[in-house]
Amino acid sequence: MKKYLLYSVICIGFLFPNFTLRAQGDSKGRNLFDWADTVDVNRPPKNAQSNTLSLIRVHGNVFVNIAGDTVVFRGTAVADPDKIAQQGRWNKKLFIKVKDMGAMIVRIPVHPASWRARTPAKYILLLDQAVQWCSELGLYVDIDWHSIGNLGMELFQDPMYNTSLKETYEFWRAMAVHFKGNTTVVFFELFNEPTLADGKLGSMTWSEWKKINENIINLIRAYDREKIPLVAGFDWAYDLTPLRNEPIAAEGIAYSVHPYPHKRWPPYELKWEEDFGFATGKYPVVATEFGFILGDQGAEANLNYGNTIIKFFADKGISWITWVFDPDWYPRLINSWDTFKLTEGGEFFQQAMQKKH
Repeated sequence: MKKYLLYSVICIGFLFPNFTLRAQGDSKGRNLFDWADTVDVNRPPKNAQSNTLSLIRVHGNVFVNIAGDTVVFRGTAVADPDKIAQQGRWNKKLFIKVKDMGAMIVRIPVHPASWRARTPAKYILLLDQAVQWCSELGLYVDIDWHSIGNLGMELFQDPMYNTSLKETYEFWRAMAVHFKGNTTVVFFELFNEPTLADGKLGSMTWSEWKKINENIINLIRAYDREKIPLVAGFDWAYDLTPLRNEPIAAEGIAYSVHPYPHKRWPPYELKWEEDFGFATGKYPVVATEFGFILGDQGAEANLNYGNTIIKFFADKGISWITWVFDPDWYPRLINSWDTFKLTEGGEFFQQAMQKKH
């Protein structure tokens, strides 16, 4: 496109010698062709290790690698890359520490507000770095559009989550084109936590939410048919009961769930089975966010929740990603950027990741 533009300018110069285009800038100091030099985020990066990890795909209700072996993921989330970069902590060491903890996968949450503030062109450079580091370390990646609220009515829980259908579609189009062929990026988590907040964020039926997700999936697959879309249910990504009657009309997808302790009271298992566990009979399920606090800041009862849910995941074949490997966001898994010392919760999840089930 650019060379055609330059050719046009040259032709105009020959045909109309008195007509000149001041490439140095206009009266406001802007380059007249800034719009033509916009960085295209819809362009795959050059990454020699983009396919060093085995391609993961959906087979029935499980994930399998290229050899056909069943894969159950265990891992952790980091904080928003923009937040970490602003603190001067965005480096490979962070991912080495995640790997040392025993993780197989890293969830990377992209807040719409930070995506816009840094600009897509600059933000995607952070994602490229993360994917490169993870490729080198043998870690898979889940890219998460980290919004909370009602995407249908575009009402959200906090300004940091504000987005739109158009921006959401554009984000996933950019991800699909940019990371096509990259087997390190295994999941596209389409929307972090859908919720109507008991009507405080408006209304939306499951059928409407289903259609939005199907539109996103179809858009992604126009560019990349290998990534596995993760679809969340209502109640802050907890309730998958609508799948009994209206599953998403797409093959090769999985469902995400966020079963924090406050969602149900003990005994947990019967309610978990009713709310999301049943879905594992037909589909892969990933607990992409959950966690708790132990020690002085948390209830000892959370240890019972932790042991119970890890066993429930193992019994149901549910992959899981705990929240969050960061010293500032809660429930945090580390106490400090300097030492990376694990919290009591971090030690619990490290043992759970490294345990052979």
